[in-house]
Amino acid sequence: MHKFLRAVGFREYTDKKRIRQLIRDVVLHADQRSYIAQEDGTVWAEFDRNFADGIGIAVCGEFDGEDNFSYDYYYPYLSPGMVSTGEDVSVERHAFRESYAGVCEDPKVGVSLIFYLQNMIAYLKYKNTDRLPVRGTTVSLSALSCEGTILMPLQKTEWQKKKIQKDTVIRNRLIQAARCGDEEAIESLTLEDMDTYTAISRQIQKTDVFSLVDTYFMPYGVECDQYSILGEITRYRETVNAATGETLCMMSLCCNDLEFQVCINRADLVGEPAVGRRFRGTIWLQGWINYPNE
Repeated sequence: MHKFLRAVGFREYTDKKRIRQLIRDVVLHADQRSYIAQEDGTVWAEFDRNFADGIGIAVCGEFDGEDNFSYDYYYPYLSPGMVSTGEDVSVERHAFRESYAGVCEDPKVGVSLIFYLQNMIAYLKYKNTDRLPVRGTTVSLSALSCEGTILMPLQKTEWQKKKIQKDTVIRNRLIQAARCGDEEAIESLTLEDMDTYTAISRQIQKTDVFSLVDTYFMPYGVECDQYSILGEITRYRETVNAATGETLCMMSLCCNDLEFQVCINRADLVGEPAVGRRFRGTIWLQGWINYPNE
């Protein structure tokens, strides 16, 4: 069973028999089908079926020379609805199967963004026709979560909000300059981090950490596309899995100035989500590369 299957509304699908039936149902009643021919004569295929608005399961495998489909793997997905970053992205194949990870260096986050690539077929078409790299791409991010907690927001005045936005713009420029080798920018960022560490070290002895930290985005565990996050909810709605009737929470988050969507099963969420409040949890990050000619 895929760990994040419960995030899209299949909490009760814990045995292999029910999962095989679910995979068969996705292949036979797919909402979208994608194909690409391989050099060995086989055809790689992906079948996507939505069980709620933009939420579903993808089944990947290949057709042999006799047109027989062989299932390889499946994964739950949340189709992203917004552009998250315009930074350059590179793609690498996973070692154990025909799936891919995207890597994006966005200075706003502070870490390398590694995500599971959803539109693998589109990438392979560009790769097989020697049209890589493609200029002018953007990335839309989404995420699935199996556990999360709603936190109250930090109270900020309008002056504080404007100052945070201004400081963020300045810091992003310094990070960009530091990436280009600007020694003054590197020194400024180092001193700023030291001042922040000193200030937090003093306050943490008397104040809860989530009253000091507004948002964060950090790698989680040993898998490179999973993260621990704390982000502000900018949009929120609930939807229902048409097959199981389970309620799903859809949240648009702003985390370290990075915007993306998160889907979590309502049964796995502690607290009452609302716009302005914060979501804290672990996520599996997915991404869709928007090619300019598509």
